[in-house]
Amino acid sequence: MSDETVLITGCSSGIGRATAEQFLDEGWTVYATSRDESDIADLDESGCRTATLDVTEDDDVARVVDRIEDEQGGLDCLVNNAGYGLYGPLEDIPAEKLHDQFDVNVYGPHRLTRAALPLLREAEGTICNVSSVQGRLSVPGAGAYSGSKFALEAMSDALRAEVDPFDVEVVLVEPGPVETNFQDRAATESDSLVPGTEYDWVYDSIEDATTVSGSLPIAVTPAEVATTIHDAASVSEPDPRYPVKRFARLAVATRFLPDSVRDSVFRLVRRFA
Repeated sequence: MSDETVLITGCSSGIGRATAEQFLDEGWTVYATSRDESDIADLDESGCRTATLDVTEDDDVARVVDRIEDEQGGLDCLVNNAGYGLYGPLEDIPAEKLHDQFDVNVYGPHRLTRAALPLLREAEGTICNVSSVQGRLSVPGAGAYSGSKFALEAMSDALRAEVDPFDVEVVLVEPGPVETNFQDRAATESDSLVPGTEYDWVYDSIEDATTVSGSLPIAVTPAEVATTIHDAASVSEPDPRYPVKRFARLAVATRFLPDSVRDSVFRLVRRFA
C-alpha cells in the first residue's frame, strides 16, 4: 500500500479511467477528474476522489489543486491525460478549431503543471504527460493533433531540465493505437470540418485509420498504458520517454529516416488511396 497522492485528468474513459483504477489498486490516493463528474461517479464509488475539471478553465484547475492541498497536504504525481485528436488537412482546419486542439492538449497540461508544481517540488514528485507516437512522427491529416503533441513533447523536455534541481521528474508516455473511443471523437471532429475537393485522399486515409486503428492487432489496451504510467511514477529515476509496446517503439524510431524517404512513403499512400 502507498500513502502517495495522484491527480489524473480525463478519467471518463479509456486511458484516464484505467490509470485511475491502476493507481487505486496500488493503494494511492487518487483524484480522478473529468469535465462531467457524472461520467466518473463509479470511480468515486470505487474509492477515488472525483472532481469536475475542464483543463481549459483556470478556475477548475485552481479549485482542484487547492482541494488536494487542503485534504492531503501534498501531491506526488500529476498525470496530464485529457486530450483529443483533431484530424484533417491543415487548409481545411479553421484557426479556432486549431486553437481548441492546443487549448486542451497543450495549454491544459501547462495550466495543471503550473498549478501543481509547488506541491510536486515539495514532494519531489513526478509529472507524467500522456503523448503519442504522433508526438514524434507527423503524417498527412494529423498536422493539428501531431502539432499539439510535438509541442507537449518539446515543453516536457524543457521542463524536465528546469525542475531537475528540485528532484521533480517529467516523463512522456507515448502509445500508438489504443483500444479506446478516441477514434470515435476523432471521426466526429473530422466530420465537423468543411472539406474541399483537393484532399479526398487525406480524408480517405483518416477514415480508414479512425475506423480500424483501435481494433488492429498492434493496438494496446488502456490497462497496458496505465501500467506504464504507474510504473513511470513509481521509480526514483524514470526514463524521459516510454513508448508503449513494440509497435510504438518502432513507429517512434521511423523519425530517424531521412525526410525524403518519409515523403516518398506518403506519395505512395496518396497514389493508392
